[in-house]
Amino acid sequence: MRGEVDPQSSMFHYFSVESRIPADHPLRPVKKLADSALSAISAELDGLYARTGRPSIPPERLLKAQLLIAFYSVRSDRLFCEQLDYNLLFRWFLDLDLESGGLDQSNFSRLRERLVETDIARRFFDEVVRLTRKDKLLSSDHFTVDGTLIDAWASFKSFKRKDDKEPPKPGDGTGMVDFKGEKLSNATHRSTTDPDAKLMRKGNGQPARLSYGGHALMENRSGLCVDLLITDATLAEHQAARQLLTRARRRKIHPKTLGADKGYHVKDFVQHLREHKIKPHIARIDGRKTPGLDGRTTRTAGYKVSQRKRKRIEEIFGWLKTVGGMRKTRFIGQTRTQIAAYLSAAAYNLLRIAKLQSAGSAA
Repeated sequence: MRGEVDPQSSMFHYFSVESRIPADHPLRPVKKLADSALSAISAELDGLYARTGRPSIPPERLLKAQLLIAFYSVRSDRLFCEQLDYNLLFRWFLDLDLESGGLDQSNFSRLRERLVETDIARRFFDEVVRLTRKDKLLSSDHFTVDGTLIDAWASFKSFKRKDDKEPPKPGDGTGMVDFKGEKLSNATHRSTTDPDAKLMRKGNGQPARLSYGGHALMENRSGLCVDLLITDATLAEHQAARQLLTRARRRKIHPKTLGADKGYHVKDFVQHLREHKIKPHIARIDGRKTPGLDGRTTRTAGYKVSQRKRKRIEEIFGWLKTVGGMRKTRFIGQTRTQIAAYLSAAAYNLLRIAKLQSAGSAA
């Protein structure tokens, strides 16, 4: 028999959003961790709106919304606001009941402007890392550093000469600029869409794109992202690594070893590590002799372990790019891209911490 559809639905529904979320849903421990990190920086969040008063939408809710955007690869703030109207899981994560109003894209824009003026995104990321140290999931012994390129939100056509002199246009009536024979360089050209972006390529045979440099510091045992830095794409990887290590020392993280690929086999960088009593577990370039990185280091068992473990940092870059939306930044400028990177890296760490905690409790 064919079934019948009752077109008249009930007028009242008595249930809570909490009851519709499974007890073993993976976002439950993540929500607790996120709330704990946000409560630790509540004073800074209150200071965001000190001059204009407390907003109608708490900044904690907007930051948690940014985590959901990273978790579920939502491509824009506007699309997230649309999904929030019918997604019960999103409303539960943001502590919204069924009758509460949703969010508007302008809420995210105003929050982002205030995040540019403050250091809240970095503080939130640091608090997430602090949770790992509190639960003894993070050690201060063995680390890995690596870099990647993040595509800028700018097309190749926006890369024009700084002196505003355009190449000659062909006489075919299309009006397209003919770049044939013109040497493109960051010294003579810049993007009119995103002046902070630089034309770079990761290696030989790779296409050059307008990009930013992304550099991560990973703890080898847990695979957690301890720090993430967005830089000018022309900055050398070992120079960015120095900045990461300097900030790590300020946070009382003192690595004993540092794993890296051949791009970090630089004499000055190896000496810098030795000066701070860090063993350089760096892949060697054949034929290059560097004091402090010889057979006495590379023949040890710890060096071999670091070289094997360092490949796990690609998992961080892979998640940030494929899930966290950092393959191509959606924001203009290095500062806004850094804020987005901190929030995406915090989302990655929260998921990783929840898995480590569940594995520890099961054991």
